[in-house]
Amino acid sequence: MLSEFSDHQGTSSMSILSSPSLQSRYDTLDAERRQTWSPEAVSRNIAQRQALVRDHAQTPHVEAGDILPPHFFSDVNGAQVSLDDLTASGPAVLLFFRFADCAACNIALPYYAESLAPTLKSAGIPLVAVSAQPFPVLDHIRARHDLPFPVLNDAGLTLARILGITYIFDDISREAAIAKGERSEALNGTENWELPKPTVLVLTPGRVVSFVEISPDWMSRPETDTILKALGLSKKKSVPDAA
Repeated sequence: MLSEFSDHQGTSSMSILSSPSLQSRYDTLDAERRQTWSPEAVSRNIAQRQALVRDHAQTPHVEAGDILPPHFFSDVNGAQVSLDDLTASGPAVLLFFRFADCAACNIALPYYAESLAPTLKSAGIPLVAVSAQPFPVLDHIRARHDLPFPVLNDAGLTLARILGITYIFDDISREAAIAKGERSEALNGTENWELPKPTVLVLTPGRVVSFVEISPDWMSRPETDTILKALGLSKKKSVPDAA
């Protein structure tokens, strides 16, 4: 988790956000970190992500075909938004992310805003981002990037835990976060050092999961084309301005 709490400002550079694919943006971030972080910090960050990937296969988690229980999120104004609300007219796409100052999330959400949101809007498919981080800090990521979709709070990681997509900080990550003055409550509203693994979930009416991709390595997340394919859609092409 080293520097994950403070380096989001470096992710807004054109060299990252102008790259065509999400993975190429992460590759650029990785290259920048290798130049600016200590070798020990880079190694620890990579080791933690690799460990999460190894452990993921042994962790029970949501799968396509599962039916989720009723659940409510809250928005920045305190309004309740249910899974049934989101899927009232058809499928919905949920983007579970870690927290508002996560560097990788500050790359992923603008990427989806740019490449995914327009096609979903044209198709009438709701798109929301979800994190357990409490408001008002959680809303900073929406304001920072002027995201065209809501950011919702999953209080206490309730649904994330049901889905089996959370992980516990290892000792090194927890100690590093505490040394920097971080508190678990500021990240997830609980006393546990626990975060969701980034997850893309497509939910259909009746709260049926039709597609899910969980990313235990938060620097490797699904491209827009993968999500659109799961929905039977193709990317909306921009129309040139008339001369």
